[in-house]
Amino acid sequence: MSIAVYPGSFDPVTNGHIDIVEKSSRLFDKVIIAVVHNVTKKALFTLDERVALIKESTGHLDNVEVDCFSGLLANYLYEKNAGAIIRGLRSISDFEYEMHMAMMNKRLIPEVDTIFIIADTEYVFVSSSGVKEAALLGGDVTSMVPPQVKAGLEQKYRQIRG
Repeated sequence: MSIAVYPGSFDPVTNGHIDIVEKSSRLFDKVIIAVVHNVTKKALFTLDERVALIKESTGHLDNVEVDCFSGLLANYLYEKNAGAIIRGLRSISDFEYEMHMAMMNKRLIPEVDTIFIIADTEYVFVSSSGVKEAALLGGDVTSMVPPQVKAGLEQKYRQIRG
């Protein structure tokens, strides 16, 4: 069975992420979306909220599961018996950063390959940070995130504003 891991913070998951997951799900028997618990980053959504939003957004894909991890990706890949890391690309600058990460991961876990998947052109400009900023300032993010994520953003910002 071919297993790929798509790691990231997904704060929040966007339609660009979903596009990458859908493409990956056609290439691998199983895709694990691995939500990273990074204690150094202040996330808008809790780990549990991110996992729930991703599960709701990928429910139509039978071979996709959602999990979370902390620590070294290489250790997680061994644990899951994964043969590939999925990384989405939107631009040349993404590639430069991701290529360095791929080379580091190859040193740590040589039997796992990094697979770069290019996002559809309609998602090239979409980023989690951009979506959060637009939503905070009252922008319409309907075309950038799944409906449940849009609702989650609206609820989060209502809570923050009090």
